[in-house]
Amino acid sequence: MSAPVLIVTARDDWPTDRIVIELESRGVEVFRMDTADFPQQLALACRIDQAQAWTGELATDYRTVDLSRVGAAYFRVPGAFRFPAGMSGPEARFAAAQARAGLGGVLSALDCRWVNHPTAMARAEYKPVQLAAARACGLRIPATLITNRPADVQKFAAEVGGPVVCKPVSSPVLIEDGRLKSVYTRRLAPDDLVDLRGISTTAHLFQAWVDKAYEVRLTVVGEQMFAAAIHADSDAAHEDWRSDYGSLTYATAAVPEAVTTGMLALMDRLQLRYGAADFVVGPDGQWTFLEVNPCGQWDWIAGATGLPIVEAIADELQGAG
Repeated sequence: MSAPVLIVTARDDWPTDRIVIELESRGVEVFRMDTADFPQQLALACRIDQAQAWTGELATDYRTVDLSRVGAAYFRVPGAFRFPAGMSGPEARFAAAQARAGLGGVLSALDCRWVNHPTAMARAEYKPVQLAAARACGLRIPATLITNRPADVQKFAAEVGGPVVCKPVSSPVLIEDGRLKSVYTRRLAPDDLVDLRGISTTAHLFQAWVDKAYEVRLTVVGEQMFAAAIHADSDAAHEDWRSDYGSLTYATAAVPEAVTTGMLALMDRLQLRYGAADFVVGPDGQWTFLEVNPCGQWDWIAGATGLPIVEAIADELQGAG
């Protein structure tokens, strides 16, 4: 029997259902869990000593997995721990810290294939780290400024000598008034550079605008690359295609050899086995790296293009990528 695959993600992460189905169709044992189920619906019992590494199990009311047998782990977007009602705020925060260090620590210590290891993901999610690594790996990047000083934004715009965009440094999603909202990349008008007092409130990221013919979502799984050209048919989508999905059309694309080499080096440098990278392709055909998301969405791209991303992830988890 093949080694079990541990899948750690939210219960409602429905794209992962496709990976589970693919693995089970290959006869692979899958144990899927959400950290939100710990400690009330998920139990942990593991030990280590001088004679042996971590052994033990994860168990729900319906399934159990022997952690010493796990051959691979797929880590995406698990939920927050849920604790019994009646805990005070300090008690819940203490319990969450213990759960993160206990359950999270045992999982992180598993010596198996990871897609991706949570500590590697945590580091790779920093855009400054990505940009420095991409540059070092030979990928073309846009001139970038991160600051909370308004005067530096004006100086940067003058040095760039062309349009400048502002984008979030981290996740573009926030919750306000109980509603999920997104913050999109925005090209700044000359008037925007006059009054920049709000810049001092936190870190902001500015980049030189890169002229684009289209953009590419490059999904990397192990050594396999799946490129989808994204063509924007509205002004909003031309600035940030995520702002107007309805105006987008897709086509598969060939990846230049230099980009393939650079991306493989970048993934190795960031210790990632999966990444969803975004590139701008200019009118001259030049590819410019924007970012790589270690848990970026892939399902809609696979659906729109027919690219076999599900199969590639399953291959990687089986060590056959």
